[in-house]
Amino acid sequence: MIEPLARLKFAELEQWLSSRQSAQSTLGAVEGTLEIDGRELLRLLLQEHIHRRGSVDFGDAIAVQDACGTTINYSCKRVDTRTIITMVGAIDIARTGYYSPKSEAIHPIDQQLQLPRRCYSYEVQRRTVKMAVQGPFDETIEMVRESMGIDLPKRSAEELLVDAGVDFDRFYSNRDVEQRAVDDPIIVAAVDCKGIPMVKSELVDASGKVRRGKGQKAQKKKMATVAAVFTQQPYIRTPQEVVDSLFRTAQEPKPSAHKPRCNNKRVWASLTSGKDVFIDDVVKEVMRRNRNRNKFLVVVTDGERALQQKTSRTMKNATLILDLVHALEKIWKAAYVFHEEGSTDAQLFVKNRALSILNGKVGQVVKGLRAMVTKRKLSGSKRDVLIGVSNYLYRNRSRMKYHLYLQKGLPIASGSVEGACKNLIKDRMERSGMRWTQRTAEAMVKMRATYLSGDFDDYWKFHVEQEQNRLYSVKWNQVDAK
Repeated sequence: MIEPLARLKFAELEQWLSSRQSAQSTLGAVEGTLEIDGRELLRLLLQEHIHRRGSVDFGDAIAVQDACGTTINYSCKRVDTRTIITMVGAIDIARTGYYSPKSEAIHPIDQQLQLPRRCYSYEVQRRTVKMAVQGPFDETIEMVRESMGIDLPKRSAEELLVDAGVDFDRFYSNRDVEQRAVDDPIIVAAVDCKGIPMVKSELVDASGKVRRGKGQKAQKKKMATVAAVFTQQPYIRTPQEVVDSLFRTAQEPKPSAHKPRCNNKRVWASLTSGKDVFIDDVVKEVMRRNRNRNKFLVVVTDGERALQQKTSRTMKNATLILDLVHALEKIWKAAYVFHEEGSTDAQLFVKNRALSILNGKVGQVVKGLRAMVTKRKLSGSKRDVLIGVSNYLYRNRSRMKYHLYLQKGLPIASGSVEGACKNLIKDRMERSGMRWTQRTAEAMVKMRATYLSGDFDDYWKFHVEQEQNRLYSVKWNQVDAK
């Protein structure tokens, strides 16, 4: 049965659809009216439904059990009204509240309806956050206005995002990955860093200096640590096949070999967690995927020493591999000492040394670069470049046994985490003019990570459950009437 106000609204809408005005309107005009008036009709139906449920009165008092196990009667009672903004509009909820001196009120209907902490319903929050992780806040606000008729302040959208991210770590620590795991023998973990542009107030250093010293550069970003963990099948190739794929021209056909896909891929990042804590999270994610200890673990990193040292300490059974792309970037620097950028000679210089490195001859490449310095009597910046490149390769030689990695079908590049840096951070957080506070940036990378990992809907259900547990943790019972 349609309630009185809703019935009147429905009749009004039905009458308008039968009127001469609507008959002379375009389809778009009729659509717009139906959307606005139809949303109001749904709001009235929802409001009447809530009204019928009453304020949930349990009598003169309720018995509440405090943290020490002591039972206290909340005997002060009054009815108030709380407004909740739903996806069809704002509704008022009458609530019977029970009080005790120096204690927060308990409203039984809040728990019965599972009301959120904020004035926006969980569905409004879910849709807003899901929009926000995909595009700028201004676009999110406009989409919320168009789809739900809600004028959402930007500040509120940011706060909803921050609230949504509070259960991120707990969700992934409790998740059983093996329930959806496929039978891949290799687990790959890749770790990298990516800068996030910050607002000026977030960039003041620990000393509190206002003016930079001589030679200091303006720092506009803070580094976030980014990780990708996934499983895959072996992908066996030869060094020549890798070189051909790296230096293939647009006219040359792509190789026919099918590259195995990444399965159960999870990407995430953190701006606030220290690297030790973040690497521990990576280890835990890997262990959740390898409870039987029967999979081969690979960790692909760039040449950052601190990251490599932390990874090697915490994942002692893992095979650490230097990202081939990072190694080749150094070779390109060496090539430009002798050849012009973009020249065929520079490409040939890199291609020949890449093939040697892939064949396990890192030592020969290092000796060759150092010999060039001596034989050509290089000095200044040219000498510094070649010595720096040769030292980099020599320092990482134990992680550059690419000929063995390829034979086992292991990955030798961190394309997954490079892609994560782009998809997770760059595409959303480095658009023109964007600057972030640490608090909002941390929430954004977390919630965008759940979205890109395909976990958003599961996470949201978990988040609502956790917030409900936090909001309504106090145990109470109705006091029996005498």
